[in-house]
Amino acid sequence: MPDALHADTIALLTAWQPPIPAVAEARDRTLLLLADGGPAALTRAHRAGHVTASALVLDATGDRVLLCLHGRFRRWVQLGGHCEPEDRTLAGAALREATEESGISGLWLDPTPIHLDIHEVACQGGSLHYDVRFAAVAPAGAVEQVSAESVELGWFPPDALPEPLAGATAELVAPALAVFARTRPLPRPAPEASAGVG
Repeated sequence: MPDALHADTIALLTAWQPPIPAVAEARDRTLLLLADGGPAALTRAHRAGHVTASALVLDATGDRVLLCLHGRFRRWVQLGGHCEPEDRTLAGAALREATEESGISGLWLDPTPIHLDIHEVACQGGSLHYDVRFAAVAPAGAVEQVSAESVELGWFPPDALPEPLAGATAELVAPALAVFARTRPLPRPAPEASAGVG
């Protein structure tokens, strides 16, 4: 995994002010993982745990959130997953994952995390995901397309999320809506930011 992604993730999490003490503790644990594991801590092969990136996608009106019914653990969850060698920033990894899993081009992603959750996964026979979560907004008229990782995609009102729901997914709604309210209208991406990270 490139040193650039490792450095970006450390800088991002060090500067971030988590919203609640439990998330601040998770952030501190993640920074220790990154210090101890180096760039390898961003890869799925790191058995002690690895950093992942995800995003809760809102529609262009802020009235619905996009969730996927995950193919492996059969729960509704935000879009996201593992970092890849081509990723240079953690926000970019979250945007890439959300784009791949939703089939929607032109997503805009706020580069400041909204949450961080550490949970057990089956990677490499058992590991931990240190999942850094962001908020994203789909363009008007966006049409989702199910990927190989999902059984189903669906838009849901923020106050009527489907069941069974993955742990901590509901906790993303309020901070994602706060990002939506703060950033409307969406800023135009810089010419070099064609991927849509704002």
